[in-house]
Order: sequence, then structure tokens, then C-alpha cells
Amino acid sequence: MTHPPPPAAVSGALPSPVTVPAALDIAASWPGCAVVDGSVRLTWPELHARVGSFAGFLRSRGIGRGSRVALCSPNTWHWVVASLASLCAGATLVPISTRFTAREIQDVVTRSHASALVIAGRFLGVSRLSGLDTLPPLVVRVAVEDVQEPPMSGVLEWSEAEEQRAPAASSSVRPDDVSDILFTSGTTGRSKGAMSAHRQALGVAAAWAECAQLTAQDRYLVVNPFFHSFGYKAGILACVLTGATIVPQRVFDVSATLRLIQDERITVLPGAPTVYQMLLDEPDRSRWDLSSLRLAVTGAATVPVTLVARMKSELGFETVLTAYGLTEAVVASMCRPSDPLSVVAHTAGRAAAGFEVRLGADDEVLLRGPNVMLGYLDDPAATTAAIDADGWLHTGDVGRLSRDGHLTITDRLKDVYTCGGFNVYPAEVEQVLAAHPDVAEAAVVGVPDARLGEVGRAFVVPRPGRRPSAEDILAYGKENLANFKLPRSVVLVAELPRNPAGKVLKRVLREGTDG
Repeated sequence: MTHPPPPAAVSGALPSPVTVPAALDIAASWPGCAVVDGSVRLTWPELHARVGSFAGFLRSRGIGRGSRVALCSPNTWHWVVASLASLCAGATLVPISTRFTAREIQDVVTRSHASALVIAGRFLGVSRLSGLDTLPPLVVRVAVEDVQEPPMSGVLEWSEAEEQRAPAASSSVRPDDVSDILFTSGTTGRSKGAMSAHRQALGVAAAWAECAQLTAQDRYLVVNPFFHSFGYKAGILACVLTGATIVPQRVFDVSATLRLIQDERITVLPGAPTVYQMLLDEPDRSRWDLSSLRLAVTGAATVPVTLVARMKSELGFETVLTAYGLTEAVVASMCRPSDPLSVVAHTAGRAAAGFEVRLGADDEVLLRGPNVMLGYLDDPAATTAAIDADGWLHTGDVGRLSRDGHLTITDRLKDVYTCGGFNVYPAEVEQVLAAHPDVAEAAVVGVPDARLGEVGRAFVVPRPGRRPSAEDILAYGKENLANFKLPRSVVLVAELPRNPAGKVLKRVLREGTDG
């Protein structure tokens, strides 16, 4: 039942500067380290110089305004330099998940019309570059693992690109120029590229930094992947705006994270709830000095009150905040350090980054403000469906909004579920599984998981006369889906439950997943 919404909540203001090159010019005067990545330690002036010269290299290869640079690599100092250099050269950044298969990477590279690709070599035992069919004119390979890889025709190694750096060339980047295109899957199963302008990328980064009270004294361990808006905008760009030190971690590992917290005196550690739960569950946690920790920021799933309390009492965080956002808006609401524990655990805070928040039909969360995405790349129909004529972004999430403006997310209108902090869009997974020669159709739902929050369960209808095993279907999925999208279980069924209109009743499927 719908009801009149409480007054819309609104908060925040745009920062100055409003382009990434201008922000980086200011950052060149910050004291201390900009990036700490193992033996690589760059001061802010050093980072500014490296970014400038790499931007000059890109421009010498014809990469500038109107170009798009795809970047597929884990969290290392290379990502920081390559991303900022692309933006300073005037190009648009297109981050790609390192968890994607070669097929998924190729799709983003092709649809974004990327002029350049910066991509990791072998990572986690896999070289996705070798699986790409078509490459952009400029390809730079980053060696992130200590593995000697054979040369590839038309592929430049990162070290070679560094040697060919050119003096930085001026680029007239404007606040409304598209800074980045972040691809996210939609309920139709077709990925969509959400476009943001420089002023918007910096707007959400500044709002996040303000709520988090981020300063140049902070040392920020970025576990959230840089290819995600949380790691890129609330991570790299927030540090550029404040002078906080970026400490990237390639892959979350409990022991390595605890060691980094101690050795690098980490003060800020955002992450999905599962990150903190795994730290709390580590038997050897007491041997590490975690006294430097001051701030945790989480979201993406329900956060139990007991978890927030343990994060404070056992991990030593002075402040724990929750937030809500999505690729199309990034930081929509966020708690403040003065909020009590009950507010932090039960809400996603108040409106931030200049957003208005209100509830629409069926209590759908609607957002409006200067940082709503510009639109979806080459998809005006999807853009019109997402942003109405009055400028409200329809999120597909269901929520409650208190009289004092605190937002609580209660459900999803869409079928999205969150696995280990990453959104999974069932329609995309269903399309892949349905391509299996023995599968007639598939439906995927999220089911609770103690470690990852939620994991996928696939209900599969075999083709007549075929008898695929659950193991066969999972193996097929593993070849064609990123790990976080891969269902953890498969149930073979004769038919899927449907309503009179023929729509699959996923509620019925979820009701049968207990146990």
C-alpha cells in the first residue's frame, strides 16, 4: 500500500574545483604520501608529475578529448596513475571489473568504443588479455604479478609506456565533460554504461569525504575495487581532494589486511559488511596492532547492530558509518559521525552530495540532484526509463524515509542481490545459463550466505530429452561468468512457477530456498 511520502530530504553542495585536472593541480601541494603500494611510495608532487607525463604520453598517441580509455587492472599504483592521466588528457575513463571473463571484458571494450586499453597481465592465475578477439589501437599491459609473460603483437608493456612518456600537454577539460562510464548490468540482462561528468565525480567524492571527515592525516586502505565507484570516486578522488594517503590492496585477504593496518597505520577502512565480519572472525587478530583505525564505512547489505558494536569494541573503530548509493548516483545518502549506533545500524543516513530523496509509488526510492548520472551510453530508452521528466532517478529499491530524513532500504523492486559486496543481476546470469545446450530456461535468486551475505541459486529447466547435471551447469557458468555472479547451487526443475501473465514468480522460488 502506498502512502504520502514524508518531505524530501536534501543535503550537500558541489565542491571546488570541478574538474579532475584542476583537483590534481591543487593536490600537488599536499604534504605526505599520495600512494603507498608495497615498495612504491609516491608523494603528491611525484604523483602529479607521473600523472602529467603519462597524460602527455596518451596525448602523443592521439588519446584526448573524445577518446575513451578502458582500464582493467586490480588495485595498484598503476591504476591510480592511469586513471588520473586519462582524465587529465581529456579522455573518458571506462573502468572494467577484473572479475569479468574475457567475453565480458570484450563486450565493454567494444561497446564503449575504447581508443585505448590498460589491462593487467596475468592476475589470479588468468591472463584475460589473451582471450580478447579485438583490441583498441593502443594497449598497455600492466605486470601485476611476478610472472614473465610472452610479448604480444601490438601490446605495449607498462615499463615501455613509461619510457615513452611525453611532456604533459594542456587539455581544456570542462566541468560538464564526461569523466567516466561505469558499466553495470540492468534487469534486462544487458549491461548499461552510466555516464558522469567531472563535476559530478568530484561532487560525490567531496560529499563522501566531508561525511567521513577525511583529512591529509588519514591513511586510507582501499579494499573496494578501483573499478567500482566506491573504490574510484569515494577512494581515489576523495583522497585527491583531501590529501589522504591511498593504500591500495589488490585482493582482500584477512591476514594481509591486518598486516597493512598495523604496518601502514591505517586510519580509514571502508568495505562491505563481510570484510569486517571476516576480520572479526580471524583467530590471530589479537596479534596485530589495530589501534590506528578510526573510521569504517559500509553498506550494500543490512548491517546488524551487533556487528557495528563489535567493529567498535573489538576492531577499535572510533566511528562506523553506513551509506547508500548506486552506480547511477554513487553517494545518495550517508550517516554522519554524530549519529547514534541505532541510526547507523538501521538506516543509510541522510541525503548527501546535493541529492533530494523521496519515496514514489510502492515506496520506491527516488533521487534527484546535480549528481544523478548524465544518462546511459547509447541507450536513450533506458535513460528515459530510469530518469523521469522531472529529473527523478528511479532506483528500483524500496525504502522508508523518516521525518528527520533518514533513509532505510527495506527491499528491492528489482531482483538484484548482493554477493560479497557486489551487485548481481539475475537476468544477466539467466541469459548465460540459458545458452547451455541442455538448458531450456533458468531463473536465479539470491539466498542468504553467512560469509558473502547472499549467493545465487539457479533453478534450471532442462530441454526435453536432456539430462544435464548441476555440476555441468556450474562448470559452464564458471567459464562465462565472473566469480561473484556464478550461482553456488543449481536446482533442476520440471517447470518454473509463473503468474497468469507468464512472469516467473521468484517469490515462490525464494520461499523454497530455506535450508
